[in-house]
Amino acid sequence: MIVKLILKIGVLAIELFLGFYSLIISDSLLVKFLFFAFSAVIVAFAVTKITNTLLPEDKDYISTEQEQENS
Repeated sequence: MIVKLILKIGVLAIELFLGFYSLIISDSLLVKFLFFAFSAVIVAFAVTKITNTLLPEDKDYISTEQEQENS
């Protein structure tokens, strides 16, 4: 749990650094791309986490291990 918190804080710090660097210091396309890439990763993780907690599990899916146990 502490590792996750440290990782989230680190990613946010990197994103903020790249954002301010992109806006204030330079108009470099590489820095803007890196800022966009980090933002996209954060949004993707957030959407995945939200959908996993809000949506129910897929009851139609049965893994091969469960099929073998039921046979």
